[in-house]
Amino acid sequence: MNQEQWEAREALRVQKEQQERIEKLSILNQYAGKGQILFTGSSLMEQFPVNEILMTKGLSYRIYNRGVSGFTTLDMLNHMDTMVFDLEPSRIFINIGTNDIGATDYSEDALLANYGRILTQIKERLPQAEVYVMAYYPVNETDKLSRCEQGAASFTNRNNKNIEAANQRIAGLAAEMGLHFIDVSEGLRDEHGRLKKEFTVEGIHMYANAYYVIFENMERYL
Repeated sequence: MNQEQWEAREALRVQKEQQERIEKLSILNQYAGKGQILFTGSSLMEQFPVNEILMTKGLSYRIYNRGVSGFTTLDMLNHMDTMVFDLEPSRIFINIGTNDIGATDYSEDALLANYGRILTQIKERLPQAEVYVMAYYPVNETDKLSRCEQGAASFTNRNNKNIEAANQRIAGLAAEMGLHFIDVSEGLRDEHGRLKKEFTVEGIHMYANAYYVIFENMERYL
């Protein structure tokens, strides 16, 4: 199977899984309490085991996770009700855009434009909500995923140089809009600035030990 065939097959699989996830979340939203804390974004948010961490720590926050693997900023714009508005949250933590960065046709300007549209909608429809725009996490392009032909392509654009550049612009966007920008990645990097190997599945996604570090960093914002 060549790269083009692999990408086409993966795109169909991801699209099907995303649609199923959105349908499940739409129904789940009917039972969610209003005015609570929302975590929303792509896979790095979907895989955040926040409620298990809360139970382990004996904390009573009510946090709803509405992350969807593979989502880009455009995907989120197409599903804002399910991802945000159905829950009418009082506090929103958002991490979206790393899949934009990882795309072969990545445009930093397009990422900022879409992110601006997302945040503008939230400000207009939920003006009382506290919004926390989260910095993107580092990656480790030397880890397992880069060792196969298809996996190596994942780091063509999704590298720490592009991530840091995007973080700076996202931070500026948040400041312009009067929103919070938070970087909760302290402790995740090795001496080279990469995501520590003990924290990552394949250089991008993370194990629970990384999320415990992240939660410790962001707990003061909850």
